[in-house]
Amino acid sequence: MIRSVLMASMLVALSLSSRADTPTPAPQVSIAFVGDIMLADTPGKVIKQGRDPFAPFASLLRKADIRVGNLECVVATKGQAEPGKPWTFRAHPRTLQVLKRHMDVVSLANNHSGDFGPEAFKDMLARLDKHRIGYFGGGMNLAQAHTPHIVERHGLKIAFLGYNEFFPRSFEADFDQPGIAWSEDEQVRLDIALARRQHHADLVIPVMHWGWEHEPLASDRQRQLARLMIDAGADAVVGGHPHVTQDTETYQGKPIIYSLGNFVFDGFDDEANNTGWLLHMVLNRQGVTQWRTHVARIDKEGTPHPDRQQKGSCWQRGWEKAQACER
Repeated sequence: MIRSVLMASMLVALSLSSRADTPTPAPQVSIAFVGDIMLADTPGKVIKQGRDPFAPFASLLRKADIRVGNLECVVATKGQAEPGKPWTFRAHPRTLQVLKRHMDVVSLANNHSGDFGPEAFKDMLARLDKHRIGYFGGGMNLAQAHTPHIVERHGLKIAFLGYNEFFPRSFEADFDQPGIAWSEDEQVRLDIALARRQHHADLVIPVMHWGWEHEPLASDRQRQLARLMIDAGADAVVGGHPHVTQDTETYQGKPIIYSLGNFVFDGFDDEANNTGWLLHMVLNRQGVTQWRTHVARIDKEGTPHPDRQQKGSCWQRGWEKAQACER
């Protein structure tokens, strides 16, 4: 009997010792990024009818710890359309309940956030707060617009910053005026540094609104700014605005995705404008470990559908370039 008890104790001790010797897995977080989300016009009508334009991608979005997109419209009931601007987008507040179902954080740093003026923009900020949808790249003043939105998952703090580079610049935030963040190089460097120093972020990801519309390759300015941000301490750079997907790059071992294209958006006829990416990215404390794209085909109602025939692009740490994913 005593021998049996001793043997059992030894087995328990060996088991505990084995567990103690097993290294704890490093924490990691997964993020799903999508491109331009425009919830006015036809997508807004789809939501009014009780349908969900995000539904075809819902399962892929749910797989991520954090879901991020560019909100390419103002969501409000106030304001007047900016005179002389050819395209102005204002979505009904009912769309936010659908947005909340699929997005955790949105960038406001784009050329349509100010389409209906400061009153509409302030109305949207209040509604996003009420629905507990995080946002960055815009705020009630200049300081808020340049303050990162911090999300903590699995013990990692991720800072999201957003900047617009496409005119009009008239809706840039000021020290006492609401608006969006514009990308001045020195300010961008400072914002990235402060994200780590003041906000104690483990990872920093700028999300950009830049480049020329319909151009499949990033411009020299995009490349210069992306590298500047990584040199300043960014772990990855993700962009949009051209309404098409663009090329990708690895710089200093860190990924740059120049444009994700459209995601929920109607009004385009060309196949390139109706093709977007969902970017799934995995990071640990040292940065991005891997990423892959899922191809979206957008129908006439502005609803994206996964293209199962397209492999998408894949990358993992140590690769110089992305390559076609395995099926």
